[in-house]
Amino acid sequence: MTISVTVTNEKEVYSVTGNEVLGSHPLLSQKEVDHAIHKADQAQNNWAETEVYKRADILHDWADRLANRKEQIGEMISKEVGKNRSSAVKEVVRTADLIRYTAEEGCRIHGDMLRGDSFRGGSSKKMAIVEREPLGIVLAISPFNYPVNLAASKIAPALMAGNGVIFKPASQGTLSGQLMIEALLETEIHHDLVQCITGKGSEIGDFLVTHPQVSMITFTGSTATGQSISKKAKMIPVVLELGGKDPAIVLDDADLDLAADQIVSGAFSYSGQRCTAIKRVLVGEKAADKLTEKIKQKVEGLTVGNPEDDAAVTPLIDNHAADFVQDLIDDALQNGAELVTGNKRADNLIYPTLLDHVHPHMKVALEEPFGPVLPIIRVQDEVDLVSIANESDYGLQASVFTADVQKAMDIGTKLNVGSIQYNAKTERGPDHFPFIGAKNSGLGSQGIRRSIESMTRDKLFVLNM
Repeated sequence: MTISVTVTNEKEVYSVTGNEVLGSHPLLSQKEVDHAIHKADQAQNNWAETEVYKRADILHDWADRLANRKEQIGEMISKEVGKNRSSAVKEVVRTADLIRYTAEEGCRIHGDMLRGDSFRGGSSKKMAIVEREPLGIVLAISPFNYPVNLAASKIAPALMAGNGVIFKPASQGTLSGQLMIEALLETEIHHDLVQCITGKGSEIGDFLVTHPQVSMITFTGSTATGQSISKKAKMIPVVLELGGKDPAIVLDDADLDLAADQIVSGAFSYSGQRCTAIKRVLVGEKAADKLTEKIKQKVEGLTVGNPEDDAAVTPLIDNHAADFVQDLIDDALQNGAELVTGNKRADNLIYPTLLDHVHPHMKVALEEPFGPVLPIIRVQDEVDLVSIANESDYGLQASVFTADVQKAMDIGTKLNVGSIQYNAKTERGPDHFPFIGAKNSGLGSQGIRRSIESMTRDKLFVLNM
């Protein structure tokens, strides 16, 4: 939409329920993408020389405009990706807060000054000034599930650091992302600096990630795609936010009411379509029966329906996603798991499903469902809790529920994950906290300050007095 060349091909975008055409977006060619990147690159030079406080002022203006449009953008998010209306509006509000914090944090990031004689043999007449400069053009690739928040969490730090941005939204989520960019372009920012690129991944995907004018890639999405991007990017830095198989570890002394409440919220909000969703429960036999019953009661109390009904569990992003979740459920039941509740489907709407007596090597225990299914795995002792949790190829987050803080810390140090929640569900944020993935869950660190720093490089000036 910021590209002046003629676009002939467009793709219609339907609501997640499939009963409404929400709009369309262009299917750009490689030539059109190349033109857009060139324009952003030209605009970036002036932006890098723009005073930091002026960049911050523009970001604050952007945040205000988003907040003023929270209902309009929230409605589009709800229809386009199936998030219930209240959560969709909250995403816009949270995004505005993220952008404001990014603007302020960007003003607080400074370079360093080093004395030569602080190192043995160095000269007191030699001093170093270490400044941070932008990388150039940041390619920001966002997922469907948070089409505004996770896009802005890449775009705002990139801009605050002085970079230009090529923004590639997910196909389902593009219209929400475009509304966000429209609000940005109403500020005093140069319109060429941020380019929204839409098109077929098979046509422009590799072209984007290997383009010589792209200086850094920040991606949120599937592990397979992230690994492919990392291989193709070669010498340029990448930050990858990928999949998860986050366990909730419940010890015998845990508050089971608290654990059940947090587990259900963590597993089933936005129908489980979150990398940080709780995706398996590991619990000892002593507490398993009581915990399962408490989780069952809460699951059966969840509202199920369409986004406009503000239901807790809504249709998945498409039928392919629903087929995948259904296959995991079917495989578990065929291999001896017990259905506690759920296993009902209407098109791409999967009702919240709870499975018990799941073996650690069943597909549902190993693969990321990205849907509303939760397996309960019963274990014999605390050693098994840790070993089973670490068997996963993913290592994003984990929750540990216990009344013993020392025991929680001991277990946490043995878990191969990026972060651990004690007596609370796994989740992202607050947005200024570091966000880290181990193993196949990611590469690099995010969180507002770390994101800004990842989009800059050090430059050293040595003064010889």
